[in-house]
Amino acid sequence: MRKQAYIHTLGCQMNVYDSDQMNNRLQAAGYEQAKSMEAADLVILNTCAIREKAQQKAFSFLGRLAALKRKKPGLIIGVGGCVAQQEGEKILERMPHLDFVFGTHAAARLPGIIQLVTSEKRRVVDTEMSEIIDAYESTRALSEISKPTRFVTIMRGCENYCAYCVVPYVRGSEVSRDPRDILAEIRDLVAAGVREVTLLGQNVNSYGMKERLCPFPELLKKVNEIDGLQRIRFTTSHPKDLSEDLMRAFTELDKLCNHIHLPVQSGSNLILERMNRKYTREIYLKKVERLRHYRPDIAITSDFIVGFPGETADDFKKTLDMIREVEYDGLFAFKYSDRPQAPAVKMTPKVPEATKLKRLQRLLDVQGRIGIRKNKALVGSVREILVDGLSKKKVELGRADGADRVQWTGRTTTNKIVNFSPGEGAETKISDYTGVLVQVEIKRAFPHSLWGRPVPAEPTAPNVKGENCFAA
Repeated sequence: MRKQAYIHTLGCQMNVYDSDQMNNRLQAAGYEQAKSMEAADLVILNTCAIREKAQQKAFSFLGRLAALKRKKPGLIIGVGGCVAQQEGEKILERMPHLDFVFGTHAAARLPGIIQLVTSEKRRVVDTEMSEIIDAYESTRALSEISKPTRFVTIMRGCENYCAYCVVPYVRGSEVSRDPRDILAEIRDLVAAGVREVTLLGQNVNSYGMKERLCPFPELLKKVNEIDGLQRIRFTTSHPKDLSEDLMRAFTELDKLCNHIHLPVQSGSNLILERMNRKYTREIYLKKVERLRHYRPDIAITSDFIVGFPGETADDFKKTLDMIREVEYDGLFAFKYSDRPQAPAVKMTPKVPEATKLKRLQRLLDVQGRIGIRKNKALVGSVREILVDGLSKKKVELGRADGADRVQWTGRTTTNKIVNFSPGEGAETKISDYTGVLVQVEIKRAFPHSLWGRPVPAEPTAPNVKGENCFAA
């Protein structure tokens, strides 16, 4: 019987991709994916260090594993990702029940690390960094791909050195993958039933620049040509490097989703300068204007940090003004927290915690009113969604809407979450909507999602077994 491995992932989309690559390596080394931690012979936590709260969650989870180790003394426990890279051997000192620590560049070495733990009965720390990204190897059985959407990392690391961020220190300098490897991976995913890919990088706009590979817009064109792929997304896009060619791609590439995540972090030029963001409020707004020139209906989302050292009431007001002016479709907002190694640790004056909380809530209230208004404007329209699968949450609706037991969920091209119920007597010939493109009439709007019914037409699914029209 094959050994069982369980990977728990915290943090960003890139960590989700990294965990999947770890699963690939473990599968090749003879492990199967465990359905629960209790059933596992090996448990790995993949961590995130971008915010203090994320790091606290990591240590809380690791602490709870001590009880499981006492019940199963033969259980092997490891921790990887950004916290592992940042803390290294100190984690083993703090958590005596852990067996190994591996950093952000060590996923390919994971089978060897586990072999050392099991054969030599010793604890291992591997946080060595590399300037090379391993070549793509197709190791996952195609039958194991169950979701129609997948992440694909196209580059690793960052060289922007924003004052609040630890990424350059825990993920290293910027390295881009060979475009042939990226395309080969996407083709494999499409052949296995994937309909949508999200290309990942700390700053996808700078893809290939250092290595003089094809520019990011050119890579998008090549991905767009892969037969059977239905949708393309990408994240994250740094405003300073958002080119006219990339903005134009939203009109030229039919598979590129009508959505961009464009983090601004603050609406104040003073704070942007202190953050080392390398653009001004005016430059950012001009790029938003150009994006809407090419695609007037493009959905724009963003990130904001409140309470950065030195942020005054006037600085925060400029941030609220920015949100009202752009009218984002959604955003992620966080309280500033000091991170080890990041330059902002030494910056003063620090904003009191109570002030940060009030500002965060006010920001969310402003965006909440914009978001619900935008969602309500979609009621009555018909939107095409790619169905991810069954909805985990049942949307509570009145009898007039006839809420059903079975509800499905997916996203529009503008990245709006849409839940829908086929309804009694719905004219459809399929019982499983997963991976299917469905036209849904929007009936209800909520702050962070929409609800509707499929229009009376048979859903269509793409032919994903066709030939690729781009040769490596």
